[in-house]
Amino acid sequence: GGGGLDLGAGSAAGSPALSGGQSRRRKQPPRPADFKLQVIIIGSRGVGKTSLMERFTDDTFCEACKSTVGVDFKIKTVELRGKKIRLQIWDTAGQERFNSITSAYYRSAKGIILVYDITKKETFDDLPKWMKMIDKYASEDAELLLVGNKLDCEVDREITRQQGEKFAQQITGMRFCEASAKDNFNVDEIFLKLVDDILKKMPLDVIRNELSNSILSLQPEPEIPPELPPPRPHVRCC
Repeated sequence: GGGGLDLGAGSAAGSPALSGGQSRRRKQPPRPADFKLQVIIIGSRGVGKTSLMERFTDDTFCEACKSTVGVDFKIKTVELRGKKIRLQIWDTAGQERFNSITSAYYRSAKGIILVYDITKKETFDDLPKWMKMIDKYASEDAELLLVGNKLDCEVDREITRQQGEKFAQQITGMRFCEASAKDNFNVDEIFLKLVDDILKKMPLDVIRNELSNSILSLQPEPEIPPELPPPRPHVRCC
């Protein structure tokens, strides 16, 4: 992903001599990130949330991933709109017994990726349940993206693309996409489009700043979730 660092230091041969010793080019420190964004991935157990995250961050795929316990996260730096953005991607457990833990991560998320498995109707039927979690805990301005994963299993499809599109159309501002973590199809596009939508909604004065010290403050990576927010008074319909 973007943010690549040029490791070539170049040759010192032919450089002007400096008093006191041989001249050497100093390595330039990497440019700090302009923004830090938190994105969470939610959905029922086994839909491929971890696989999507690992394909995007590490370009790897595990055929037999273990179920996520609680939450996990990975970091990836990308460049969009001339800005260097450090993404903190939270992978949440799909089991209900972890809801009290994972719900604490919704409020600070600027983007939410809701995933279902196109080959398992029950994961699609669970989407209203996940929307209730979003409505209860997430920020109202969080960008939403619905993803139908496992497009590589087209022959086993139970949910049509039209069904996914129809569900997304019922939610204000929700985008829809189908993807395959296994085949690495539409994975980068999912995350980069979500980040681009987040940047579009930011005030111009924030975008123009070299570093944001308010909405997107650069803080150490959290080791524990923020305090669980109170329920939101107004919810989206679903």
